[in-house]
Amino acid sequence: MSRVRRGLAATVTLAVASMSLTACFEESSPHDAVRDFLVGWQSEDYDLAAGRTDGDRAAVRKALSDAKVELDAASFRFKIKSISLNGDQSQADFRAEVDLGENNPLWVYDSMLPLRLVDGQWKVHWSPSVLHPQLKDGQRFAVSTDPTARQSVEDRKGTPLQLPQFLYVVGVIPSQLGDRADEVVEQLSGYTGFAQDRLLSRIRSSPPKQFVPLANFGAVRYQRDLEAQLKKIPQLIIRQQKQPVAPDGPKDIVGKVSALTPETEQKLGGPQRAGDSFGQSGLQRAYQDSLTGSTRTRVITLDLKTDNEVAQLKEWPGRTNVPVRTTIDSAKQSAAEAAVAQTDTSALVAVDRSTGEILAVGTKGLNQEKDALAGKFPAGTAFSIVAADALIKAGMNTKQKLACPAERTVGGARFVTASSVTGASPTVKDNFAKGCVTALASLARRVDAAALAKSSAAFGIGKDWRLPLKSFSGSLPPLASDADKARAIAGQNVEVSPLSMALVAGAIASGSWHAPVLVTEPKSPDPSAEVVSLAAPQPVAVDPKVRSALTAMMLAGAKSSRALAGHTGVHGVTAAGDAEKHMGWFVGWQGEVAIAVLTKNYDPAAVAGEFFSALRDSP
Repeated sequence: MSRVRRGLAATVTLAVASMSLTACFEESSPHDAVRDFLVGWQSEDYDLAAGRTDGDRAAVRKALSDAKVELDAASFRFKIKSISLNGDQSQADFRAEVDLGENNPLWVYDSMLPLRLVDGQWKVHWSPSVLHPQLKDGQRFAVSTDPTARQSVEDRKGTPLQLPQFLYVVGVIPSQLGDRADEVVEQLSGYTGFAQDRLLSRIRSSPPKQFVPLANFGAVRYQRDLEAQLKKIPQLIIRQQKQPVAPDGPKDIVGKVSALTPETEQKLGGPQRAGDSFGQSGLQRAYQDSLTGSTRTRVITLDLKTDNEVAQLKEWPGRTNVPVRTTIDSAKQSAAEAAVAQTDTSALVAVDRSTGEILAVGTKGLNQEKDALAGKFPAGTAFSIVAADALIKAGMNTKQKLACPAERTVGGARFVTASSVTGASPTVKDNFAKGCVTALASLARRVDAAALAKSSAAFGIGKDWRLPLKSFSGSLPPLASDADKARAIAGQNVEVSPLSMALVAGAIASGSWHAPVLVTEPKSPDPSAEVVSLAAPQPVAVDPKVRSALTAMMLAGAKSSRALAGHTGVHGVTAAGDAEKHMGWFVGWQGEVAIAVLTKNYDPAAVAGEFFSALRDSP
């Protein structure tokens, strides 16, 4: 809860507490002193509170005010537990709840108020132990914080997917500021935009001998915009801190990290405070709390003369931060990026055919998350892989003759093909391998709409699976006519992502469709993440007869591609996608790796060939 919200909650609690205490204590008694003292302390009416003690009013007011500053407390709340009376002495046991603010924990402790009769009036017997049982004369409170370093996003072997990068940490040692704390904070706030009161509160609540980080900045912003100004503040300490925050491939999937800014500080909440890093995108954003963890916080007492720590009153170790382990294979990622590098616009997604684990995501001119995982593109004749499942189950023989005219009309829908299928009597298998749109569309009357929808679902199209990042499983519209079915078989009214088509290839290669997996640890992203993971759908077995036929068809498809000549064990089809945008697909596999490639103005099979060659040549 933000500092403002916590303050409002405290105000409401105070009003309720005041009414309750007043209602309970109608006669003059120790209760009146207890009520007024705690209500005054809680509401920051320190004069009211001090008037109910036997101490020097000015000293008590200062002690109560200092306690709030030393703890950087957003609020105090109190609950009376019991009051006992023994002659001219009394004791009130109470529970204190101190909101340490700035995303720190709630400190709850039990204490007691000793009371004495002074000239016939009950007074709280003042000493520092009234504030806390362990606080003594010559001591003060302080809050010591120890932030944990950000963890890494890792590949499947535990190698970080980030490169080291310097951050510039700006802070002070309070004891070195003397009486210039306000001046230093005013200058720092002016240059950086961080709230002046928050910076000052952090300094005043920290142990005087401890370095207090106030903000940090990336190298570009620091060197370009701030270095000259910040070096004008002599008491400011600037430290270089190396952190693995510069994303390596796949950069869009890993995501960017930035220093926390004044604008994002309040927006994020959680354990972060100004000066920490936060994920701007990708997995860095989805797992922000897991990667950052939280700060170890201690409430301590200090000796006023030496500033040395005397006692620890409470410790919160903070949530342990952990690395994020992905399924990315760094060698295959490098191969994917090299394969798409020669294009202007392309995406390649590689998955483990037996598990659905995402091994690599390479793009050029496209975004790895928004396009490769979550993009919505016309499936084109690549969808004939899925349609073939329904057609074969309906009795279609892949060896039967099927003409490939230049044009054909099915149910009023006109189809034109750019593919040429040589030979006097081409078969269904030949037309599949070449992606003849007119031939494939003509098969619409041989299958019903329900069968096409069932096969589509079996291959994951439209499945409700979610990754910790945005993704798209595909969509098939209602098929009300032969024309609709023909368009579906030709992939003209079906939308898919490169990820969803890589999973289709994996299903034929392995014999079962598997939902995609990107992260193995932690098991789920942060509750505040934009995308919340669902339980993965169960694998769906491919009919053995269908798999056998499609394996042969996709082997023929790979052999018909000049770009894949010389490659052994490759199965796949090269297909037209969005004709108007000159986009094409390759969907297939080699060995344990299934891929989908989407390109614009470039042969997708050539990209696939480059990828498979890189895998063959990698150590």
